[in-house]
Amino acid sequence: MELRQIQYFIEVAKLEHVTEASYVLHVSQSAVSRQIFKLESELGVDLFIHEGRKVKLTPIGRLFLSHMEHLMKVMENAQQEISEFLDPERGTVRIGFPSSLAAHMIPSVVSAFRDRYPAVHFQLQHGSYKELIEWVVKGDMNLAIMGPVPHHDSQVKSEVLFREKFMALMPSSHKLAKQSSVSLNDLKDDLFVLFPEGFVLRELVVKACANLGFHPKVTFEGDDLDAIKGLVAAGLGLTVLPEIAISEYIPSSIVSIPITEPQVSRDVGVIIPLSRELPPTEKLFYEFLKDISPMFGLPNSDLE
Repeated sequence: MELRQIQYFIEVAKLEHVTEASYVLHVSQSAVSRQIFKLESELGVDLFIHEGRKVKLTPIGRLFLSHMEHLMKVMENAQQEISEFLDPERGTVRIGFPSSLAAHMIPSVVSAFRDRYPAVHFQLQHGSYKELIEWVVKGDMNLAIMGPVPHHDSQVKSEVLFREKFMALMPSSHKLAKQSSVSLNDLKDDLFVLFPEGFVLRELVVKACANLGFHPKVTFEGDDLDAIKGLVAAGLGLTVLPEIAISEYIPSSIVSIPITEPQVSRDVGVIIPLSRELPPTEKLFYEFLKDISPMFGLPNSDLE
């Protein structure tokens, strides 16, 4: 079994088309077909079912794909570690993060690290709370910055960097808009705009309300921060969001107010796998995060 055969097989499996795979691989269609045929002959099984011009994996083909994708990740990680062992200040850092940290924290952290290690490259991947944990566990990446961090997952190690408060975001015409702070109980009769069910930021807000004996009246949902802010600006309700998530510009038609009773917050931090060592460059970045964690957190914090 040759590495080239595995690469061709994975590309065909991904695209379900030999010709399209040949374009991506920059080789002829006949070369791809020949290598797939040789691979199947060597294994003694059919990996694909031909359906006209398209192909689909057989059940054994799907199983083989899973193993080969894992093998390629192991090889890529090995190559990366060797390269970074020679010079960890010229390697690559792959980071996963949620949308609530995308606008302020991630750019600030990356910029501060690049000031110290200008030759390091970054690959940034946005994902949901569950996706971030899954990616780190499976090995798609080794680091994810997220909030809240999971404290009871046996497959990842969590490092809390700071605790972030939540704020109430409401139309400037709201009866509480001129107050310096509000209690969560003050909002129990209001209409809420929240993330859809399954989003961790919604779960945190709903749980905080439940602790006071009420369930927020959710009339509108948005699956990104801009959508939620837009719905609030249109006067369709209020929302409760982490401070960093609303740290960027907000229109004059809405105001943000601290919540003091009870204080709603989340721990923001970084997770890494328990079962794998970090490559040298990513270890450098991980230690950097922990070193500057006292400076983290709030929108006007200086990370440098």
